[in-house]
Amino acid sequence: MVAPKWGVRVSAVRLDGAILLPDGGWVRGRGLRNPDPGGPAPEFGLYLGNGKLRARHSFGWSHEWLEWPDFLLPKDSALAVRRILDLRARALAGERVEVACGGGVGRTGTVIACLAVFGGVAPEEAVAWARANYHPRAVEMPWQRRWITRATTVPGPA
Repeated sequence: MVAPKWGVRVSAVRLDGAILLPDGGWVRGRGLRNPDPGGPAPEFGLYLGNGKLRARHSFGWSHEWLEWPDFLLPKDSALAVRRILDLRARALAGERVEVACGGGVGRTGTVIACLAVFGGVAPEEAVAWARANYHPRAVEMPWQRRWITRATTVPGPA
């Protein structure tokens, strides 16, 4: 098996706009305020926001919501880490997965940076990885950058 390389951006066989994670899973990040990207539907989605955002969106596939206010951190960090690890496991198992928040940049970029760390990227390189592979402004706030390091020090499955 060939190791995934940074810079590979779009999968023709996965969700439109999906990125290849360092450990070989594919995940699509997006903003819920943007038009639907088209193509095949996700098999699972992790959505980040508050009750107001949740009320504006419904999905025809399996999904979970994390209470995560815009520009801030998740209300429950332990639950967020568990759901990020679950998203990673689903991606590695070959499911079509996506993560999204309102704009698709800060919170979504933070989750993608965490996925990169869980996939082998050093925590101090995670934001640069997310910006190079997902969105140039991924992980908008300094406290989101610090949270990546804290969140990814939680022992994950081997």
